[in-house]
Amino acid sequence: LILWGGTDVMASGTVAVSAMGWGEQNERKQEFYIITIFITAIASVAYFSMATGYGLIEVPVGGETLDIYWARYADWLFTTPLLLLDLALLANASRREIGGLVILDSFMIVTGLVGALSKTMLARYTWWFISTVAMILVLYFLYSVLGARAQQMSSDVQSTFTALRNLTLVLWTLYPILWIVGTEGAGVVNLYVETLGFMVLDVSAKVGFGLILLRS
Repeated sequence: LILWGGTDVMASGTVAVSAMGWGEQNERKQEFYIITIFITAIASVAYFSMATGYGLIEVPVGGETLDIYWARYADWLFTTPLLLLDLALLANASRREIGGLVILDSFMIVTGLVGALSKTMLARYTWWFISTVAMILVLYFLYSVLGARAQQMSSDVQSTFTALRNLTLVLWTLYPILWIVGTEGAGVVNLYVETLGFMVLDVSAKVGFGLILLRS
């Protein structure tokens, strides 16, 4: 039910963003609409695959079998670089800066997936740590490099960038925390709570992010 809810919200977000951008003539604004539409559309497909059981695999870990939603990582591998691209374009970052940010982000997601698929807890925690360090570097890049770029833009752009950057800093920090306490990590919370938590974070980080950006 949670996954179907995530599918509906992401699909509705895609429709809403498409409607907001319908008829937009400004080429710079069109870029943001196109990127944001892809973000929510990819997320809706990923949630649909998880809801129908195709985005799920079972991994044996320490004599137990864990349900791993690999489609969640496939979603993040495509959508998180697009989210960062939105921020980078808003701050007028260079191609070199955008490329470095996307590569680092992809490394973060891939190492997180390796951790999720690992069959020993030691390996899982090790890959989680590596992925989390990469995430910290991504967020530092947003705060320092792109933050400095944004300071050279108009006050309206600075305000929007700061709001979206801070939203990203808060939400992305919660992802590894939820992972480590969830069923893929220490198992402090059950699969229901974990799935609900990731869905709320995904909706906020994608649909919420997009609406704030496009309404500014």
